[in-house]
Amino acid sequence: MLTLTTSIILATLGAGLAVAAVLAGPVPAADWLSHPVASFELALGENPNPVVLVRPDPAPLSAMAQLGRLIFFDPALSSSGRMSCASCHSPQHSYGPPGDASALYGGPTLARQGARAVPSLMYLQFQPNFTIGPDPAGDSETPVALPQLAEKGKTAPRATKTAQSTSQSAANIVPQGGLFWDGRVDTLQNQALGPLFNPIEMDGGSVARVAAKLQAAPYARRFTQLFGPDIFASPNMTVSEALFALARYQIEDPSFHPYSSRYDAWLEGKARLSPAEMRGYQLFNDVTKGDCAACHLDQPSPDGQPPLFTDHQFEALGVPRNPDLVLNQNPDYYDLGICGPYRTDLAAQTQFCGMFLTPTLRNSAARQVFFHNGVDHDLRQVLDFYDFRDTEPAKVYPRDAAGQARKYNDLPKRYWANIDTADPPFDRQLGQAPPLSAGEEEDIIAFLKTLNDGYAPEIGTP
Repeated sequence: MLTLTTSIILATLGAGLAVAAVLAGPVPAADWLSHPVASFELALGENPNPVVLVRPDPAPLSAMAQLGRLIFFDPALSSSGRMSCASCHSPQHSYGPPGDASALYGGPTLARQGARAVPSLMYLQFQPNFTIGPDPAGDSETPVALPQLAEKGKTAPRATKTAQSTSQSAANIVPQGGLFWDGRVDTLQNQALGPLFNPIEMDGGSVARVAAKLQAAPYARRFTQLFGPDIFASPNMTVSEALFALARYQIEDPSFHPYSSRYDAWLEGKARLSPAEMRGYQLFNDVTKGDCAACHLDQPSPDGQPPLFTDHQFEALGVPRNPDLVLNQNPDYYDLGICGPYRTDLAAQTQFCGMFLTPTLRNSAARQVFFHNGVDHDLRQVLDFYDFRDTEPAKVYPRDAAGQARKYNDLPKRYWANIDTADPPFDRQLGQAPPLSAGEEEDIIAFLKTLNDGYAPEIGTP
């Protein structure tokens, strides 16, 4: 028997329109009878449970952050004189790479290819420090060493990670946090330090050389105003303060963390999603379909912080090897993520080989390069990987001489046990139906586009 509320909805829509809305709309038919009002609002693209999101209060940039901004855009600090922080982390491209190159070129003549895809700098200030497992120190004043945590993680039970069990999987004793694809640093200062001195990136050379360039920069007077007349007497201090200023710029400038997507507005009841976007949202959270929200959390925190669309954990996905990377021309070269070659402190913890940090999906639809090795260049390729990795691997991996898919070809076989084959959608077998149809992939992509920052609500919307 229909409830009174459902009857009112049917009378309002008309029986024919209501049936059409159920069959063609984004809300499962079973939900209409159990949650008719919420289902009706969802069918219209509205959020039935709007929230108030807590965002950082806007404020003018401090003098330190203004100095950091000048440093961020200064190509003179590189050996080529043509590469700044903004060259790889373009403000016009969500502080990510400006094109579709798998890895960007740097060095003294901009002829040396980088080793990994450039990640975005957005929302990094909220990234927790690297650890293994949640809050391992607890109330103890002495943090537990990473090797000890790693050993504990070998035998600790792991909850299956799904969009409906994120609180349970958050307690798994697995690597999480840190910056770069391998989590090897914890601060924005150290994150900036890496590219500045990397010989295949900005290639700054020595600390003394960079300090001399800062002293000769048009903004050198700002250093003495902020740090005193003796700041250039110590090259180490000069560079250290420059890195601190860069960090303050990223922390204070709201363009690095605006939370201004249409999805944020939808969460607050200030925007509507289209039918395709709403279907994509449902698929994003459906354990039997995309299950994307298992790793890319899409709900606000209990205190109203907007979702970051990452659980900060590391995963071994077994993505295909990228032939466009120069380093991969050496058949013996492998990027093992946490195990190296750029991170060295956990090389002995081979249970982590092949694991890379789960990035935020905010502004992912504005990117043209995906995964740590930049092997994919659009979201359809990414979703195809999740769809066919296990069900029809020849669609996403190259074939060998016998015509067989070379599955997991970017990871030595001795580490294949590290690859996630338990969490949906990676729990399917060869020959089974993929979790998503082509149309469902398009719906998820439509939803992901709502995560791009810069949405301006129209007057009069919802």
